[in-house]
Amino acid sequence: MVGVKRTAAAWGAWIVFCDESGQSLRPPKGRSWARRGHTPIVAVPGRGTGRVSIAGLLCVKPGQRTRLIYRTTVYHGRKYEPKGFGSADFAALLTDVHQQLHGPIMVVWDNLPAHVSAPMRAWIAARADWLLVYRLPPYAPELNPAEGIWANLKGKIYNLAVHGVDALAVLLKSHLKCLQYQPDLLNAFIAETGLSLEPP
Repeated sequence: MVGVKRTAAAWGAWIVFCDESGQSLRPPKGRSWARRGHTPIVAVPGRGTGRVSIAGLLCVKPGQRTRLIYRTTVYHGRKYEPKGFGSADFAALLTDVHQQLHGPIMVVWDNLPAHVSAPMRAWIAARADWLLVYRLPPYAPELNPAEGIWANLKGKIYNLAVHGVDALAVLLKSHLKCLQYQPDLLNAFIAETGLSLEPP
């Protein structure tokens, strides 16, 4: 990351940590309060149909407020419906991020197939004037501050049952919207990885 920070400082760029996660209609399990001898039971759909995929980007730059930008897509289990984000979706998202941040961006992400596909690599190469991409080592989620977003998000929906995947999408967007207004918490996700924003 030292090289990334030096290049970002020289280039005046934002460092953008990108990651993708998803949530089905089955909520994460968590502890809850209940009367002694009355174990709470949460009814959830028996089938796993439906999923909300989330692409989260944690955008940092020394002297600027840390920002969270995200996009969601909903899979209803229909035939030919995409189950998550593809290369074209990430290309559109990075274009939006570049426009919102008003400057060059340096993306740090994992080796998801949509990140390393031939069309994605060609798209990145054609935008070298404002976009650089760095890949994290395989199996190193502890190095990506965006993982803190998912841990925080799942803590909000422990044992929570919703009526359908569209209602789940609304709920997740609501929690993500709240995170956007908590830059100190977003900075804590970065600190948890041991990364420092200032170049050496």
